[in-house]
Amino acid sequence: MKKHALPALACALTIGLLAPGAHAEMSPDELARLGKDLTPNGAEMAGNADGSIPAWTGGLAQPPAGWDPKMGYVDPFKDEKPLFTITGANVDSYGDKVSPGMAALLKKFPNQAMPVYKTHRTFANPPEIYAATKEKAAKAKIVGLGIENYDVPGTPFPVPKTGVEAIYNQTTKYFGGYKACRDWLPVRASGDYYRVGFCEHMVQGQNVVPHEENLAFMIYAGYDAPSTLLGTIYLVRDSVDYTKPGAGRQAWIYNAGQRRVRRAPDLAYDNVDDGTEGMRTTDDYWGFQGAIDRYDWNLVGKKEMYIPYNAYRQMDPSLKYADMIDKGGLKPELTRWELHRVWVLEATLKPGMSHVLSKRVFYLDEDSHIIALADGYDGRGNLWRVYTYPLVQAYDAGVMFQTNFVTADLSNGNYMVTAVTNQRPQPAYQWNVKGEAKDFTTEAIRRRGVR
Repeated sequence: MKKHALPALACALTIGLLAPGAHAEMSPDELARLGKDLTPNGAEMAGNADGSIPAWTGGLAQPPAGWDPKMGYVDPFKDEKPLFTITGANVDSYGDKVSPGMAALLKKFPNQAMPVYKTHRTFANPPEIYAATKEKAAKAKIVGLGIENYDVPGTPFPVPKTGVEAIYNQTTKYFGGYKACRDWLPVRASGDYYRVGFCEHMVQGQNVVPHEENLAFMIYAGYDAPSTLLGTIYLVRDSVDYTKPGAGRQAWIYNAGQRRVRRAPDLAYDNVDDGTEGMRTTDDYWGFQGAIDRYDWNLVGKKEMYIPYNAYRQMDPSLKYADMIDKGGLKPELTRWELHRVWVLEATLKPGMSHVLSKRVFYLDEDSHIIALADGYDGRGNLWRVYTYPLVQAYDAGVMFQTNFVTADLSNGNYMVTAVTNQRPQPAYQWNVKGEAKDFTTEAIRRRGVR
């Protein structure tokens, strides 16, 4: 397979990157810019020179008129048409505004395309989260791979200066808490697929009672399809900072056949999740999550790129999964690509460390600091997996999240779709969920399993 080098950034670095070891909190002058020439989350407030990226004006903070949650997330931009379409035949003319992974995928699968639409900067969080960001950013700092003077919620580094800062922004992104039953679709190159049902109750640290410092989230989750996985339940407690004493991931699994709970220390890194046919690793979920110690992190810079955004059409409850599947990925007419500013973040496997991906390049939406695209390279340095994480604003909850994310294997044509809800009862998501710590214990999941 052809090797792909990361192209030079058209706009290079927009800020100076700190020297190793100099990981300071934001200065008072930088903090004063939040809500002025920078958004409350640290992005450039203004649009770009030619107007193809508009100014941020508060995002999409209210549902459309007449909206009912039972309708699912209706598309507020449903009447818009693509401005143009990028294909394998013309992708080279768009330069580094298209990721190397997407360029390779378009060339491998002529049926795939990137319809590009007008850009809408819909990201919005609640006012209290913006206030938390300003408060935390004044104190948070990186020491080694750890973070000091920080606890969720809030973006710790609204204007990241290092790779470690940027990945902490991703792993601490605000979601509050949610309950959702979603589907995974492992798809073979032949087009054959099956449905894996996965139900989650996930609560971010600030929504857990009683409060626990350094808690990123608690989650219990289990399969409701297929029958071979039915009754398997996971429990995970994750830390914000893995370097602190006693911190890290604690994970357990309830096995319905054995009717017992056991520790699951392998539920991390490149462990292959059940129901994914080997096409997704544990730390791929949400773009990246979990321990960051196996990679060296380099913040390459900020640039304009086409990323999957405002992907409401993909969530349309009238769509059936069979009508969405195509070679190499979902049918392109269901996708929506927009021009946005992104942070480019490289993760390179450290010498002596093990992972199926020797290098990963992440493209984080500047407005939300959430991964929207990623490229994964195998042990020989060849481009192997292409990840798309379409972003959607939950306009009733002040949360931006990823939907219908696809892991595509360039070597064999297989791909995996995660977090699909089209054939689930609506509303598929319940947001602003809180949780009691006593409900996230091994005894609690044992009781659920027995039921």
